[in-house]
Amino acid sequence: MTAKTFDAIIIGAGQAGPSLAGRLTAAGMSVALIERKLVGGTCVNTGCMPTKAMVASAYAAHLARRAADYGVTLSGPVGVDYKAIKARKDKVSNDARGNLESWIAGMDKCTLYRGHARFESANSVRVGDDLLSAEKIFLNTGGRASVPDLPGVNDISYLTNSSMMDLDELPRHLVVVGGSYVSLEFAQMFRRFGSEVTVIEKSPRLIGREDEDVSAAILSIFENEDITVHLGADDIGFARKGNEIAVTFSADKAPAVGSHVLLALGRTPNTDDLGLDRAGVEVDKRGFIVVDDQLRTSVPGIWAMGDCNGKGAFTHTSYNDYEIVAANLLDNDPRKVSDRIEAYALYTDPPLGRCGMTETAVRKSGRRALVGQRPMTRVGRAVEKGETQGFMRILVDAGTKEILGCSVLGPGGDEAIHCVLDLMYAKAPVSTLARATHIHPNVSELLPTIAQELKPLA
Repeated sequence: MTAKTFDAIIIGAGQAGPSLAGRLTAAGMSVALIERKLVGGTCVNTGCMPTKAMVASAYAAHLARRAADYGVTLSGPVGVDYKAIKARKDKVSNDARGNLESWIAGMDKCTLYRGHARFESANSVRVGDDLLSAEKIFLNTGGRASVPDLPGVNDISYLTNSSMMDLDELPRHLVVVGGSYVSLEFAQMFRRFGSEVTVIEKSPRLIGREDEDVSAAILSIFENEDITVHLGADDIGFARKGNEIAVTFSADKAPAVGSHVLLALGRTPNTDDLGLDRAGVEVDKRGFIVVDDQLRTSVPGIWAMGDCNGKGAFTHTSYNDYEIVAANLLDNDPRKVSDRIEAYALYTDPPLGRCGMTETAVRKSGRRALVGQRPMTRVGRAVEKGETQGFMRILVDAGTKEILGCSVLGPGGDEAIHCVLDLMYAKAPVSTLARATHIHPNVSELLPTIAQELKPLA
């Protein structure tokens, strides 16, 4: 056994870990960075980067099939080479991981350990035959796909968001169980690649945390692309049927029989095999590490960042966690999680950009509010691009004129949303947006117009 002492130990090389290692080593600290699998975590290896590379390929195929709508003639039917799509996706992911590994290797005083880390005490961690100790320990262990104990699930071969990345054949019929963000991106993507796709969701609508009209719009987009959607599934189960898989979802309807099944039913934090009990680190009933507003755990000298702390489930929130920790430790800058405004995107086509409160949340709050909305059919840029599905909505406090939230479902919605998000961080009143002059032609140029047309939320 080899024992070694560092100034800091970071467990997990996802989005927060390497960046924090960079700041700590630049400040003169010795750092042990531990990763049991692939540097870069979910985002680089099985999440954002590879899936968005595939979304780009799916969009190219979809646009090519619509070529005639733009007056463009193709010589034959549009084909999809799935092996080439996978190779492109792999290159994007591998290049990003390689660059990250090179960066870590170049950090003075940073030692990268490969292996599974487990606490021995509140300030010591074992990795294989190595026993590492430090006064400061940072957890960035991420999460994984949840696999509920549904009837028959252990009798079939199923895919998760991670194993989908290893798939080297195009499914004949992909049955997606789950109707939220991950599932919808995969469903549309593989439909555009040429697979038959069925989505099964137990709730009465898709993406249940969004407003009902957003859910309805996404459903319409999917139905227009011949994706079968079954909502209100109250009897989900699985059974082998020859070489295929039968997925039941309702007692009075025939099962969906597919060649492949994707389970997209939420995420579980990677905290159950860290030996947190030996360190005395508190977790909640779902397994998330309990942290305060500066991401400190229940044990002094231990912090938790990223998906494992339950404060966010995105790359950008994980990176912001690193910024908060570094600011407090190194910059005498008291940043905190509660200052963060909720913001995220759904990368279907068209994408959904969201920040702040939904209309449903505003209504539940009981506050008087104003709302402005415009369909993409009345947005010149969307019309010019031939992509008019969706709408934009802004919500404002009726008294203070504070911007409460915004939804942009339409072309460039994942980018346009930042016009509003930045104003919310600046605590600027909606009049600032209303008086802004945006560039024409653009989707975001209609945001000031909407801000000028606010009406009481009925």
